[in-house]
Amino acid sequence: MKTIQPKEVAQHNKKDDIWLILYGKVYDLTDFLPEHPGGESIILQLGGTDATEEFDLIHSSDIIGRFLSSDMCIGQVEPVKTTAKYNNTGNNSNQNKLKTVITSSSNKEEPIPLTLDTIPCIEEIQNTFDFQSVAEQVLKSTAYSYFSSGSGDNMTMRENHNAYHRIWFRPQIMVDVSKVDTSTEMLGAKVSLPLYISATSFCKMAHPEGEKALARAAGNHGIIQMIPTLASCSLDEITSARIHSKQPQWLQLYVSTDRKMTQQIIQQAEKKGIQGLFITVDRAIVGPRGGSRNDKDMFNDEGGIQKVLSNERGTTSNSLPLFVDPSLNWNDIAWFKSITKVPIILKGVQRWEDAVRAWRHGCAGIVLSNHGGRQLDFAPSPIEILPEVMDALKREGCNLKKDFDVYIDGGIRRGSDIFKALALGAKGVGIGRPALYALSCYGEKGVEHLLNILRNEFEMTMRLMGTKSIKEIEPDMVDIRNLKDHFVANPTDHLSKYTYERLKPRGNLSRL
Repeated sequence: MKTIQPKEVAQHNKKDDIWLILYGKVYDLTDFLPEHPGGESIILQLGGTDATEEFDLIHSSDIIGRFLSSDMCIGQVEPVKTTAKYNNTGNNSNQNKLKTVITSSSNKEEPIPLTLDTIPCIEEIQNTFDFQSVAEQVLKSTAYSYFSSGSGDNMTMRENHNAYHRIWFRPQIMVDVSKVDTSTEMLGAKVSLPLYISATSFCKMAHPEGEKALARAAGNHGIIQMIPTLASCSLDEITSARIHSKQPQWLQLYVSTDRKMTQQIIQQAEKKGIQGLFITVDRAIVGPRGGSRNDKDMFNDEGGIQKVLSNERGTTSNSLPLFVDPSLNWNDIAWFKSITKVPIILKGVQRWEDAVRAWRHGCAGIVLSNHGGRQLDFAPSPIEILPEVMDALKREGCNLKKDFDVYIDGGIRRGSDIFKALALGAKGVGIGRPALYALSCYGEKGVEHLLNILRNEFEMTMRLMGTKSIKEIEPDMVDIRNLKDHFVANPTDHLSKYTYERLKPRGNLSRL
């Protein structure tokens, strides 16, 4: 491979002749430019330069082989050293170094250091909302906007959490709960807790270790990690981060218009020991986002990463065809079953009729989900439709203990929320944003602290409810008479509504 000087690369920065340097190699992206899922503007902005740092922040290195043909690589240059824009806490042995950065109140991308003298100690974090309070100060404004916001007016995103407040407990007493067992099985894998880390894109925006840190934390706690299609780390890196060879992992799949590429992803995952294929079915097109104050920060800024994220969200028409196939339909289930032996689960079911169809088409299970409130605003919260889904599947003759798993995600912030979901029939629950916030604040240790919090809350709820094991959690332990009543007065959740005194840097220091 010939060596090309950076000065020569710099001359190729026009739309009809554009080169980029990625990981020390030079790529001619002239023909690829109109096909880039993130739109043309980001490539044009970085044309003729070393774009490795911007690329690495949200892409896995193996994505190059999937999207760029070998003839696009026209040479190499000497590797260019890059400096990380931030360094999150959790895995750095030098405790005196700067740990995180925050952005100024003007929402510019210039970082201001937040040191161990000002960031709260991890022991001060008492609940999932504390992680979010710190993450808002630690993350860049664009990253926090991407992670935190939903679609439209955020009604569904808020309802995902609020719906749990309409479920009340019916505790039983005089039960020996000196010992409780939180372990169960999910898709045949033994887990210590009916909880999994759900797939979330671009985890390196939260922490340089990205999905690898999530894999290690999940393994250390005996739970499952769902790997996203749009991971910032490669599948090899994430699976290699497992703490042992039998650690279970699942794969979330966006079905591309390029079915050959989709098949390659599935079969590569199967070779890596992935034990569940979760096909996203609620994203025929990217939901309308940008309505929140946070999102406006992103869309008003024309800079690099902001443009990539806005395009991923569907703000340009050419972002749709490559990543998401709008023609995906029930007839495709047979094709998926023909190319893999991995159990197939549909992620994004939002009505009981589709749950029944999934069962009839031979799927191994479903995830009741509305994409974290990031797709169709006013879609129902998953916990609200869970009872009717379970009733419909039972009427169909489905054996929910052996043949079909029902999972749920969205809005889970307490161990008591996990109990409520299991009481209504869920096999397990997924968390997305809480894991991202914990990762962004304290790295891998933050995720482990989050899991400890949820485990302790869940165990406490089991004891107070008089249940010694998962199998003893029954539907009659919850009162759901008001679950579907959106007009009933809910108890005010001061934590989620930000009206309580949130965790702040010591001394309430300004950002000047």
